Amino acid sequence: MNLIDQYFEVKDLKKKEFLLQDGRICDFIGFINNGTIRHFHVKDGIEKTCDISFENSWVTDFQSFTHNSLCIMNLQAMEDTTVFIIRKENLHKIYSDCHAYETFGRLMAEQVAQRATEIAMSLSSDKLEERFQNLIKKQPDLFQRIPQKYIANFLGISPESLSRIRRRIFDKLKS
Repeated sequence: MNLIDQYFEVKDLKKKEFLLQDGRICDFIGFINNGTIRHFHVKDGIEKTCDISFENSWVTDFQSFTHNSLCIMNLQAMEDTTVFIIRKENLHKIYSDCHAYETFGRLMAEQVAQRATEIAMSLSSDKLEERFQNLIKKQPDLFQRIPQKYIANFLGISPESLSRIRRRIFDKLKS
């Protein structure tokens, strides 16, 4: 626990504040203690939401983190959020100070990779309504915490289409 206190920093973000912005090098991995982070990039001037992470999730731009390259990902708080971050150099120090943390690092990377795989599989094989239902199942208070326009953007549809799908699903549940 002393190593965690020594190497992790607490970052409190206000709603809409950025943890990471594109064009910078990502030199940290963050753990969301409370709150929500939206992952997005900008293509042709339009924001594309790639993921929405909640409590007990790891966030980073692994491409930038691993290769010291400029990132294209933005990480933005959707509500007041607290993130514990460990800088790259401190991660390497903690690995050398306590080899058990190498296992911790592997498990953390596996969790991030698993989430990316789940999203890719869902995008390629699930119908829109299935993706929506899975989102609600995993995060029942989603609509109380995240504006509908970002949820729709993540699903790749307009907010109006999301309203229609949402209404149709809730009508089925009532029947």
